[in-house]
Amino acid sequence: MPAAESPKTKKTKPVVIALDAMGGDHAPEAIVAGAARLSLTTPHLQTILVGDVQRISTLLETTRHDPERLSVQHASQSIAMDESPHEALAAKPDASLLVAARLVASGEADALVTAGNTGATILACAKTFRLLPGIRRAALAAVYPTQRMHGGQQQDPFSLMLDVGATVGCTADDLVAFAVMGSAYAQVVSKNPEPTVALLSNGTEPHKGTPEVVEAHARLGRHPGLKFIGNVEGVDIPKGTADVVVCDGFTGNVALKMLEGVGETVLGLARFAYKRKLLWRAGMAMLAGGIRRLKALTDWQQYGGAPILGFDHLVIKAHGRSGERAVINACKVAAKAASSGLLQKIAAGVDQARQAPAAGSGQAPSGQRAAG
Repeated sequence: MPAAESPKTKKTKPVVIALDAMGGDHAPEAIVAGAARLSLTTPHLQTILVGDVQRISTLLETTRHDPERLSVQHASQSIAMDESPHEALAAKPDASLLVAARLVASGEADALVTAGNTGATILACAKTFRLLPGIRRAALAAVYPTQRMHGGQQQDPFSLMLDVGATVGCTADDLVAFAVMGSAYAQVVSKNPEPTVALLSNGTEPHKGTPEVVEAHARLGRHPGLKFIGNVEGVDIPKGTADVVVCDGFTGNVALKMLEGVGETVLGLARFAYKRKLLWRAGMAMLAGGIRRLKALTDWQQYGGAPILGFDHLVIKAHGRSGERAVINACKVAAKAASSGLLQKIAAGVDQARQAPAAGSGQAPSGQRAAG
């Protein structure tokens, strides 16, 4: 018999990404460019570009790529960024987004990545995939920078917030599931072995917030697999007080847009000051290093994309304005999640939530911080 293959020579099965080539403001050019670069630089990853085969092939003819790691799946239709998700999905069964989702559902790909219409992406996943057992609603998560970036600490300087738009009205069950999913994602993708989890509320006291938040607070405190620290307020979000911040989709979407707006406003004010007066210009020159750091810190392209969690298949939603670099990072995030057992970790966390001690059992919450 032939000798067993040594661990050093054993080949790892590549992760296959179904990439919606027609989704996003700069599709298909930026999407194809990102996939082409990936094919040359990331040997453990294979990409299926889904979309208009003629347009994609024309772009690939003038773009250096590795055809062994990059293939094309034709889709005759596409969904625009401003289309109604319900109407578009009903009228376009051969849309690139749906075709890519079907490739994942059938096992031909391990994860779906798209920079296209967010509402259509969530609906396409709901039509094509199933929710994991014990999860009632999916959640769109978002990675955002925190004050920890400036501290020179070894811990991950980014935090995760969910939901930020998939589920507007949430029950306590939903919030608990979001906490489990967010914690699992932080462990797998951010390599944070024990991420802190908090609920976003209007006060740190356990009784503050909507009835759903109050109930979720009590239940999360009894979850044995989570490092729950209680409630946090809006001011705590950019500070990085918690690694995972849990809220309903309406609140999360408003908070996320505010964070994005603050970064853009500060940079805009800096440009304005630079042009107005010589003294201000001198001051801005002295602050140039810090401004460049802020710009890099708020650069969403480096984060890759936002996971849509709760389905039995992996989905990464890249920013609609994604360029080549953002597409590459989104695919790398999807590959990391696919190869790290994220879905299994979420399923185990949900099962732990079911088995957590009932209210009034007398068991003290683990890792909970004191009320402020």
